[in-house]
Amino acid sequence: MKTVRIGNGQGFWGDNVDAPVELVRGGPIDYVGMDYLAEVTLSIMMRQKRKDPDQGYATDFIDFIRRILPEALERNVRILTNAGGLNPRACRRRIFEVARELGLSGVRVGVVEGDDVHERLPGLIAAGHPLANMDTGEPLAPHVDRLMSANAYLGARPVVAALAKGAQIVLCGRVTDTALALAPMIHEFGWGETDWDRLAAGTIAGHILECGAQCTGGNYSRWWEVPDLWNVGYPIAEAREDGSFVVTKHDGTGGMVTVDTVAEQLLYEMSQPDRYITPDCIADFTSIRLAQDGPDRVAVSGIRGGPKTPFFKVSASYLAGYKTSGQITVSGPRAIAKAHLAADVVWRRLERAGVTFPPENRSVELVGAGACLPGIFPPVADPPEVVLRLGVRDADPGKVARFGVELAPLITAGPPGVTGFAGGRPKPQEVMAYWPALLARAEVEDRIEVTVEEA
Repeated sequence: MKTVRIGNGQGFWGDNVDAPVELVRGGPIDYVGMDYLAEVTLSIMMRQKRKDPDQGYATDFIDFIRRILPEALERNVRILTNAGGLNPRACRRRIFEVARELGLSGVRVGVVEGDDVHERLPGLIAAGHPLANMDTGEPLAPHVDRLMSANAYLGARPVVAALAKGAQIVLCGRVTDTALALAPMIHEFGWGETDWDRLAAGTIAGHILECGAQCTGGNYSRWWEVPDLWNVGYPIAEAREDGSFVVTKHDGTGGMVTVDTVAEQLLYEMSQPDRYITPDCIADFTSIRLAQDGPDRVAVSGIRGGPKTPFFKVSASYLAGYKTSGQITVSGPRAIAKAHLAADVVWRRLERAGVTFPPENRSVELVGAGACLPGIFPPVADPPEVVLRLGVRDADPGKVARFGVELAPLITAGPPGVTGFAGGRPKPQEVMAYWPALLARAEVEDRIEVTVEEA
């Protein structure tokens, strides 16, 4: 039975920059997926694009292309990514510039668009689409002017269309993370629109791969068992036409692939296990069967799926005020008491200056005294040092900026033992809030364009 090897070399924008290079160079591979987009990443890209119309994509991807493009073309490794963000055409231009610098010709780059519905929101609302918040039920209309981005989660089919047109690199905006693995399977095996069990299998393969090394030993609860985590291998799915697949990694890499590491990743971002909804199908995670298939090999089979829904999910973000935070290290005897005093000094000095924050808009954390898992472990009675982290949030950036000037004075006008303040005064940052909604599929039309660049 034909086997297609699909890897994932990037779990988020900021992941290991060497991982996708090592996937291409480390052994046999047919496709490399690269997932850059978390829920609010597009709002960051929107701010970049507003400052510079040639930005709005994951710039790290260009560095990867520069390092690996000749080898990927020579070995016919296709690269699929959502690095295009809000500006896949600008990203494509940069790829072609790199190709010309490297003396390469005939590079075929596909662009998938249609996910960005930001400019269409007023018209959609006027046409009767409430785009209600999936968590609160509140309609979008009162907040539409504050939105920074709004993108529908496209599925695998437009990526498949780009592959069918011969694209060696496919640049997407907001597609599902799972689509980067499912699309090659549909393309290679010819799975139909209603082949629900196999589509669900490809979706689950994508879910296992999407966070990179998180299924090969990274972030694993029994971390002490993981060998050579510094050299962790990123995951590969060896997929077959019947929907079964094996999760593995390249030989000679660190980390581990076991039933437990794969099972932990399956639980990631899970709500209803029997109804994992995607644009391509509904996958039943309770049907999954895992079995160790040798060292660093886990066989996955038995997956069941169901029909897709008539909606796309829309991921939107909006400006919800400003925030900042800063920290100092408090050392010596009675460090916890001194840290609490330091925090009290800050709040009282702000109040004297006429700047107040309600309790829900300010935070006090004592890192080293149980702040990360409060109530789970008994606190240390008198640690030799703690990190005091203070933060505030408000609609007024001026109030947030005023908070930022109160930390440095603690060095000489606070309790003793204060150190570790560096980097200047904390500055206000925009708070981007998440707005999930549903939109009828008929209102979203994907667009695919494959272009060949000659050197």
